[in-house]
Amino acid sequence: MNSYGRIFKITTFGESHGKGVGVIVDGCPSGLEVDEDFIQKELTRRKPGQSKITTQRKEHDKVEILSGVFEGKTTGTPIMMVVFNQDQKSKDYSHIKDKYRPSHADFTYQEKYGVRDYRGGGRSSARETLARVAAGALAKSFLATLGIEVTAYVSQVADIIVDEDYSKLDFSEIENNIVRCPDPEKADQMIEVIDDIRKNRDTIGGVVSCVIKNVPVGLGEPVFDKLHAELGKAMLGINAVKGFEYGSGFQGIKMKGSDHNDLFYTTKDGKIKTKSNHSGGVQGGISNGEDIYCKIAFKPVATIMQDQESIDIEGNPSVVSGKGRHDPCVVPRAVPIVEAMAALVIADFYLRNQTIKLKED
Repeated sequence: MNSYGRIFKITTFGESHGKGVGVIVDGCPSGLEVDEDFIQKELTRRKPGQSKITTQRKEHDKVEILSGVFEGKTTGTPIMMVVFNQDQKSKDYSHIKDKYRPSHADFTYQEKYGVRDYRGGGRSSARETLARVAAGALAKSFLATLGIEVTAYVSQVADIIVDEDYSKLDFSEIENNIVRCPDPEKADQMIEVIDDIRKNRDTIGGVVSCVIKNVPVGLGEPVFDKLHAELGKAMLGINAVKGFEYGSGFQGIKMKGSDHNDLFYTTKDGKIKTKSNHSGGVQGGISNGEDIYCKIAFKPVATIMQDQESIDIEGNPSVVSGKGRHDPCVVPRAVPIVEAMAALVIADFYLRNQTIKLKED
């Protein structure tokens, strides 16, 4: 449950209110230049306390690389990265020590393991995702050497939707607003909704869209390791995710086959392309060279600053009072997490495709 990947493999560790959270990356090719500033930048995009519409927990999320890098390059050995926690306020959770919070992992963890870390959810906390972002930064750096680009953005908050085709959006606008939406007008509306929700001590959900460009043909394994299936698994493993679709997704059911089929053609330089891309860059579970695009739905954050009816560990009726510091909407901080998981999937499948060549001394 703590590891992901076959070749580019990560194992995350740590708890929300423990000493720290980190990741071990095994299988990263040697000789890759490691830009620590880039890794830190990715973590900063995910960290708490970055705006008025995110949790106000103050963490610098300063990453430390403990192994696997020498003179700025990967050595081919396991890379260990850790972020030490600084602003834990475990007392904020003492009131739910013996209670089950609605829609949290409290009950299921207690039943499965017989013990749970009630401080911020322990291992089930979304703080674990910083480890994925750190590992994903390495994966993105590796993919960049291959010309592969991974970009995510907020495309919906509540009923405010960016419905333009992603190819018509200006991705340079994504980081120009605190909600990470490429449509400035819709971004302002989203921010207003989230801020109102926050003031009303409630939460709201949203959608993060992801686009992966310049993926080579042939990534993905039939039958059970289809590329889109693995992307779905990676995204559904992110905290608060309730839905995943790729390509035409659920909208495709409204189309006839004659409209939905992606017709092939040959370009002037001899490349095989498709005239449309309802397949979302994947056919038969294998990448076809077109853009891969998908949407990930995030539920409203389960912790709300209101009293809710529940039960305690003895099964007695109880009231859970919302305390602590929590996001009114997770999607602005989820953008780098989605990018990280997409990059990890593509990097792993790319390396699976490579033939290992033994070199003589």
